[in-house]
Amino acid sequence: MLLFRGREAHSRSLLKAISWRVLGSIDTFLLSYLFTANVKAASAIASTEVLTKMLLYYLHERAWARIGWGVDKRGAAGDKAGAEEEGLIVDHG
Repeated sequence: MLLFRGREAHSRSLLKAISWRVLGSIDTFLLSYLFTANVKAASAIASTEVLTKMLLYYLHERAWARIGWGVDKRGAAGDKAGAEEEGLIVDHG
């Protein structure tokens, strides 16, 4: 599928989407409760947006994984060389 050829595993994107949605849903529930003062209404609002926003986030992440702009294209060997240049890797051998 066109959107899913990024460098990040699908399972990682999915776990990030779920953790983000948990945080976002807590926020949505609290704001909904603040405006409605009704737990049932706040729960309905928060639960309705969970699946759609999780799906949108996942697709958004996968689409951005295909965009090369702003990504270091040197690959794994280049990443190590770049890290060594920045003093992040020290060879003790």
